[in-house]
Amino acid sequence: MSPLNLPPEARPREKLIARGAGALSDAELLALLLRTGLAGKSVLMLAQELLDAFGGMAGLLQAKLDDLKRIKGLGGTAKRAELSAVLELARRALAQQLRERAVFDSPDAVRRYLQLHLAHKGHEVFAVLFLDSQNRLLAFEELFRGTINQTSVYPREVVLRALHHQAGAVVLAHNHPSGQVQPSAADQALTQHLKAALGLIDVRVLDHLIVAPGQALSMAEEGLL
Repeated sequence: MSPLNLPPEARPREKLIARGAGALSDAELLALLLRTGLAGKSVLMLAQELLDAFGGMAGLLQAKLDDLKRIKGLGGTAKRAELSAVLELARRALAQQLRERAVFDSPDAVRRYLQLHLAHKGHEVFAVLFLDSQNRLLAFEELFRGTINQTSVYPREVVLRALHHQAGAVVLAHNHPSGQVQPSAADQALTQHLKAALGLIDVRVLDHLIVAPGQALSMAEEGLL
């Protein structure tokens, strides 16, 4: 069933034209992209199933082509490729925002960017946003994975990557697969350890964000930096 065959009040395309894209739910926006459903399943139902399977839009934005295969109705390569292309565009749009302005001019964009990359991973990942002297994004790198503590994150490697990018500042980040974003004692100790190491090469640590699905905590805002 296509959006045009749905009742008028449920047609995402007409709703978008009349009220703007912001008036549409996540499922309705996805339905526009998917265009068709399955026998006995409307395109809106398929869109909602897709969101439920990946834990919402944030999880879907991290999905790879192979991840989409498990959803009945997305078995076709063309539809999965189109969806994957749109998701990648969203990631790149956020990255462009961070490259064109100081990261703290758009703190919500920083959170969204990190959530897109880290929040739904099933294992802990430690990453760094390398910034220029005007706090604009130079590069984003996932440097370590596994249990994040002082023994698994190597300050020397972080320092070398900062020198490689000629960074003036960094934003540290890692995810908590448990879904809790409160920093542990190990998180706080690691932050201070990296801050001291990077300080030796005059690279400032602006923040350390801990992300999980749907939420992110800034250690700077919590006064823990």
